[in-house]
Amino acid sequence: MSSPSKRREMDLMKLMMTDYKVETINDSMQLFFVIFHGPKESAYQGGVWKIRVELPEGYPYKSPSIGFVNKIYHPNVDLRSGSVCLDVINQTWSPMFDLVNVFEVFLPQLLLYPNPTDPLNSDAAALMIRDRTAYDQIVKEYCEKYAKPEDAGVAPEQKSSDDEVTENEDSSSDEDVAGKSDP
Repeated sequence: MSSPSKRREMDLMKLMMTDYKVETINDSMQLFFVIFHGPKESAYQGGVWKIRVELPEGYPYKSPSIGFVNKIYHPNVDLRSGSVCLDVINQTWSPMFDLVNVFEVFLPQLLLYPNPTDPLNSDAAALMIRDRTAYDQIVKEYCEKYAKPEDAGVAPEQKSSDDEVTENEDSSSDEDVAGKSDP
């Protein structure tokens, strides 16, 4: 790559061309949000999170800063700040990785295979070690309470049902108007 800024631009564009919804802030290539869905066949399935991504000046040589905006119950995510403790992002980052890797590989792996021996949320880690069933139940409760599409700032199902309601309202209001003009 000719420069970190070109690489940052290319990686962000590559991420935007995937199925992920990317929301830039003031057209910034350094700070943006990505809508992330919990992996299938996990306790996080059905959850939707808004992920804050900050790319440092030295990206891709320096790792991005990743954090959950809405709450998630996970041993390797700080409950208050949403900061993520993930070795591949924090310690073993390589310029060979890009933003798509973060969302298609690293974050799904983090949710599928939590590491309770290196926690940011020690309560979640202790519960996971002590009682996996109870841990999974709390994860699901957090998903239902804090990780609905509207909690992440999106509501795609709502839009499509609104569109259907609007179509139905339009046809019924046409009939109403026709009915009112007859007498």
